[in-house]
Amino acid sequence: MRTTLFLLLAAAATAVADPQSPNPAELANAYYAKGMAAENAGDVQAAMAAYNKALQANPQLANCRYRLKQLELNKDTVAAKGRENRFNKVMIPAVQFDGATLQEAFDGLNTMILKETKDQLSPNFIIQDPQNKLANAKITLNLKNIPASAVIKYLLTQANAKARYDEHAVVIEAK
Repeated sequence: MRTTLFLLLAAAATAVADPQSPNPAELANAYYAKGMAAENAGDVQAAMAAYNKALQANPQLANCRYRLKQLELNKDTVAAKGRENRFNKVMIPAVQFDGATLQEAFDGLNTMILKETKDQLSPNFIIQDPQNKLANAKITLNLKNIPASAVIKYLLTQANAKARYDEHAVVIEAK
C-alpha cells in the first residue's frame, strides 16, 4: 500500500513539475499568437480555430475574445486580404507591356503567374467595365524581378482602376 501511494505521489509530482508541458496561460498565449499569424495571413478558419483553442485553455483571455469577435465581423475582409497577399509571394522575372490594353496586360500577367507558380495560383482576373471607362487604357510597363502584387498595383494605377479580391476571382473595376 505504501509503495502504491508513493508511486502515485511521485507520478503526480512529476506531472506537475514537467517543464515540457506548458501551463494553461502559456498554451493560451501560444494559440493566440497562432491565431494572430493566421489572421494576418488571411486564413480565417485557422485563425478562428486557434482563437477558440486559446479560449479553451484560458477563457479569461480578453484580447483573444475581442480578436475572435472582430474576425467574425470582418471575416470577408480578412479573407480578401489573404487572397491579395498570395500575390506578394509570386516573383515575376520580367514584365514588358508596350501600349497593351488592360485586358491584354491582365491576360499576360495571368499567364506569368501561372508559369511562376507552376499552375498552383490561378488569379482569374475579370474586368468589369459596363461604362467602358477602362476600354481605352493603354499599359506600358518594363519591370524586372517584381512581386505579382506590385505588377497588379502598377496596372491598376495606369488604368485608374481598383481591384476587389473575391473568393474565386480578382475583379477589376474603374475607380
